[in-house]
Order: sequence, then C-alpha cells, then structure tokens
Amino acid sequence: MQLIVNAQRLADTFTTLCEIDSPSRQEGELAAYLTTLFRDELHPETIFEDDSAARTGSDCGNLICRFNGDPARQPIFFNCHMDTVSPCQGVRVRFDGLSFTSHGETILGADDKAGIAMLIEMIRVLKETNTPHAPLELIFTTCEEIGLLGAKNLDYSKIKAEMGLALDSAGVDVVVVGAPAANRFTVKIQGVAAHAGLHPEQGVSAIKIASQAISGLKLGRLDAESTANIGLISGGTATNIIPEQTIIHGEVRSHCENKLQQFTDNIEWRFRETIESWRDNNPEGPLLPPLEWKVAKEYPAVKLKNDDPLLNLLSKAAFNLERPLTQLVSGGGSDANIFNGQGLRTAILGIGMTKVHTTDESITINDMIRTTELIISVATN
Repeated sequence: MQLIVNAQRLADTFTTLCEIDSPSRQEGELAAYLTTLFRDELHPETIFEDDSAARTGSDCGNLICRFNGDPARQPIFFNCHMDTVSPCQGVRVRFDGLSFTSHGETILGADDKAGIAMLIEMIRVLKETNTPHAPLELIFTTCEEIGLLGAKNLDYSKIKAEMGLALDSAGVDVVVVGAPAANRFTVKIQGVAAHAGLHPEQGVSAIKIASQAISGLKLGRLDAESTANIGLISGGTATNIIPEQTIIHGEVRSHCENKLQQFTDNIEWRFRETIESWRDNNPEGPLLPPLEWKVAKEYPAVKLKNDDPLLNLLSKAAFNLERPLTQLVSGGGSDANIFNGQGLRTAILGIGMTKVHTTDESITINDMIRTTELIISVATN
C-alpha cells in the first residue's frame, strides 16, 4: 500500500525551512528549529548534536536523530546538509502552486532544505499511519558547501546504520552510484619585487612565471574519468611593482585513484619545471626561492557495485511504486563521498532541485512528493 504524502504540509515545511537563514558556519538557528520540531512532535528515541563545531567553526554541530524500527530489518540512514550557499540570507519563498522559487535576490535553498523537508514528511507519515519501518537515522550536517566539513568531523562511532542515502542531487527517480575522488592543491610562486618603471630588469614577475606554467597545463576534461581546474589566483600589490608572489588554488578530480594521483603529480611537475626552466634561461638572474606546493585529499570516491544491498533496496522500493530508477555517475562531491570513505555505503538520491547555487534555483511540489514517496518506500521495504 502506498502511503499518502500531505502536499500542503510538505510545502509549508519546506517554505519555513528555506526562510530560516543558515549560511555555512551559521546553521545554529536551523539546527535549533529542527531539534525543537523533532523533540516536540516526532519524538525520536535519540536526538543529539555532536561536538564537531569546535573543528568546523560552525555555531552548532551535526544533528543526529534516531528512530527505532523493526529490528529484523537492516537499519538505514538518510543525510542532508543544513547549510546553504550565498546569497542566502533573508530568503523569501515564492510558490505558485506548482514551483518554488525565491523572490530573485537570493538562492532558494532547495539544496538541501528540500531534502530536509522530505525527511520530516516521511517521519510524519510513518508516525501518523503507525507503519512498520526499518530502524532509521537522520544525519543533518553542517558546512557541506565549504568542503564537507561537518561530515569530515562527524563521530562515526555514533552511527549504527551501515548504509544510507544522501538526499542531495538533481533529477527525480535518479540515484548517483559513482562520484569522483578529489585533491585540492595550492601553489605559491615567489618572484622578486622591483619598481616596474625604474628598475624592471631587477624584478622577476611571479605572475608571469605562473602564467607560463598554467598555459602548459591541460585543464577541464582530462579524460572520461577525470577533470582539473584552477579556480583562484592572487598576486601582486600595485601596478607599478613587479609582483613578488602569486598563489594559485586548484583541484583535480577522478573516479580512478591512480589517475587522480598521476594528474596531480603532473600539475606539480609542470610548475616546478617552469621555475627550473626560468633559472636555466636566466643564469645571472636572482636566485628564486623554491616552489611551495601543498596538496590535500578533499574526499574519496563513491563507487557502488550493481549488486550492492543498498541499490537492491532502492530498486525494490522503486519497483513497489511501479516507477523506473535511473543510475548515474556524477562529477561532483558531497557528504556521500565522506560517508563512503568511512565504510558506510552511501548513494546520492536526486530530489528534483534545479539551477542550484543560483538565484534561479527552483523545485516543484510534484517532484518533492515523488521523492518523499520513494524514501518512504525505502524505509518500509
């Protein structure tokens, strides 16, 4: 039997959530609202906020709610993040009876408050119909949009379920079963400052060396599994001073760990080779300091097998609703990458949001209902 989602209640919940400000590191007001709602209305067996705030810099920790269920069924968790990207303060929701948008000056916040609203509605439906379900854990993280910091600092010993779904992707009846690993790198190139008009020959432009290195890099789509990007460059102090320093920030992503390392090493080699080439071509020039290169593992890959029990559960849930379920491989990263790296099998569920991270962000009530029906089916199968 398919359980009925209350469309008006879902719409009202979503609107309320969107209009609570929760930029990254300022999720406290939303966490407090959710804590009160769950404790006063939905009565989880356990609800607690972890101590991750000391490490993430947020004004609250991650929030975990646990609902006991049929012990014969395998526990499952659902994950959403509480933070939203800028501009996200003072959101006012416009709902025309079908689609939700903001009034245009801010993002909407469907990423990821639509997922939170769906989880609340799922629990409400299960409670009011007294429907048997698997043991459930709801994990609401902080600081996802600024490096998955909440998930990285979650105490995983407190999570009982070994598999789950992150409600954090576009599309409907879509499940992301693969996502790349990523490295983030920082390059600091040191040149020599000099007056650009009086003594330009005494200077060495760090910006010029950086541009020579970057011009020799392959960026964008590297192959079918890998990408690379340089997203931030800073350097120089004034137009009349040869720039002494340039700092470059970039990333490499790949579904293959070996390729991730290979492409990251190639970028480092290119910068080092460019500086060595300058030294060879300017033997009488000033001695340049060594290149400063830092690389950090941003997140591991998601790679679920076709016969994974989580995917079997999802397929059964979709079959019971008589709808198709499409499996995709994504190029993005999410909390699911971190969960998988911690040994918790996690797929990413499409929830219908579109044009996220823009002021044109939107979602329809029909897609929200459809996804809520699917997660209810997952919880009760």
